Amino acid sequence: MIRKHSATLHGHRTSFSLEDEFWTELKTIAAARSMPLAALISEIDDHRPPDSNLSSALRLHVLSWLKAGAVQP
Repeated sequence: MIRKHSATLHGHRTSFSLEDEFWTELKTIAAARSMPLAALISEIDDHRPPDSNLSSALRLHVLSWLKAGAVQP
């Protein structure tokens, strides 16, 4: 299920929509990096291309994180 979430990034409130699975993985990534979830979202937002949306950037970050940890044959 896709849910709407919100966060404050650089003093401005923003919202984004993510599937529950992506939200769970973002929380896992933040915990693995010993950082608050809001700080992770802000970092991803700061590094996304200007023509992309935050929801897509978050999904791509999760995908990259998971692929980097995947065991290669």
